[in-house]
Amino acid sequence: MPDAVVIGAGPNGLVAANLLVDAGWDVEVLEAQEEPGGAVRSDRGVHPDYVSDLFSAFYPLAAASPVLAGLDLAAEGLRWSHAPRVLAHPLPDGRCAVLERRVEDTCAGLGRFAAADGASWEALYRSWKWLEPELVQALFTPFPPLRAGLRLAVKLRGAGGLRLARSLALPVRRLGEEEFAGEGGRLLLAGNALHADLSPETAGSGGFGWLMSMLGQSHGFPVPVGGAGALTAALVSRLRRRGGVLRCGQRVTTVVVRGGTAVGVGTAGGETVDARRAVLADTSAPALYRDLVGEEHLPSSLLRDLERFQWDFATFKVDWALTGPVPWTAPGAVGAGTVHLADGVDGLTRFAAQIARGHVPDEPFVLFGQMTTADPSRSPAGTESAWAYTHLPQHITADAGSEDIAGRWDVREEEAMAVRVENQVERLAPGFRALIASRRVLAPPTLQAMNENLHSGAINNGTTALHQQTVFRPTPGTGRPETPVKNLYLASAAAHPGGGVHGAPGANAARAALGSRVLRASLHHARRR
Repeated sequence: MPDAVVIGAGPNGLVAANLLVDAGWDVEVLEAQEEPGGAVRSDRGVHPDYVSDLFSAFYPLAAASPVLAGLDLAAEGLRWSHAPRVLAHPLPDGRCAVLERRVEDTCAGLGRFAAADGASWEALYRSWKWLEPELVQALFTPFPPLRAGLRLAVKLRGAGGLRLARSLALPVRRLGEEEFAGEGGRLLLAGNALHADLSPETAGSGGFGWLMSMLGQSHGFPVPVGGAGALTAALVSRLRRRGGVLRCGQRVTTVVVRGGTAVGVGTAGGETVDARRAVLADTSAPALYRDLVGEEHLPSSLLRDLERFQWDFATFKVDWALTGPVPWTAPGAVGAGTVHLADGVDGLTRFAAQIARGHVPDEPFVLFGQMTTADPSRSPAGTESAWAYTHLPQHITADAGSEDIAGRWDVREEEAMAVRVENQVERLAPGFRALIASRRVLAPPTLQAMNENLHSGAINNGTTALHQQTVFRPTPGTGRPETPVKNLYLASAAAHPGGGVHGAPGANAARAALGSRVLRASLHHARRR
């Protein structure tokens, strides 16, 4: 009987398992898919000579994460690579906003949009560097982050205090307008905010856009050498080397609850795996509570709150094997690992408004990844392993385009949406289509089938909007991994601090499990005395 059972071998589940093993616990990880990794996997499914990342690809949060740094995954062979440029946002007129590896170069480029904008970017970056250690620590610990929060509050006074806090609470459109006279800086902030389901007019989108932009400026958007799966392989290698057990193809169907306490899990194959101390779930919140635990073990208030749980946007993704580099008309996009495609902030607003109405966007905002540019090992020299994704409504009510895409996702709809994405690339890189040697389309149902946490391709396990963050994540409560069931912990991105590959939800759940055991032992000892 293991001390702990971890449901799911995504990055958070594997981080949790590693930390428990480090504490001397016997740990068994059960994964429904035939391979580990969750949304951190790669393959050669597009073309045998090309490595393609199935889901996530660039990892600025991993680069900044003290959780992953503490695991020393370099000892397991993990290496990181960077594109010459972090991110680019080309415009139809040939201009291009570029987030460079060096802040001086970013500032120089933004200065070509408006003379004072380089200094404005530098000022934002100075505030970030002043706050970064405490801010990162506060983000990656359970809510409320008491010690890190106090240190952050002290530091915040030196970075502008309430004025900076106000700026980060702004919609990203307003933040860009206040900070930059030209379009370049505004594009970088707004495009990064749209990595989540935050429109340019959403309160707090300014803070998220600033966070992602500054992470890119200080840490880049690195990729694991050899593919996203190399990060998973390092986590698995470390776990097994320290005695942890990972079993794939083991779908957990039930959390076994006795007397209000989680005591193990049941699998689709009829096996019961008991857990002496804890069960940790790297699953979505609705799946954990509704499907695995069952309503009879939960308070009615939680069940009511789950009715209001909001998923983030659905996702549609295309992978390509290209015979040559992407022929961008804007030179600034040529060496960028990530490229944003939208006609300015107004284009981003139009895109988000269509999704808010339930419409499939006719001119989708496209996030484009040039993986061989970032890591030359991904495909033969002179070629490019590339991907792009865009967002869609969770519930489609209409198509803003002319193809009548209704969310059936049959072959016709998949092809129509893939062409719509490729049209966005072709506009800014004429000749792109002629380079396509092979293509793979991943529609929302396909993404969910490959990873059940990706509900219709929802990549953040719930909206990033303020009403479902901190003490509201995943439902109004404490913002911690504990659940109403004793010894059961939520260890996925559904818990604070949310989406992204950084391991914090898994680490928080592991520490909560370890801490509860220490606390109970301490109370027992005190009672005996």
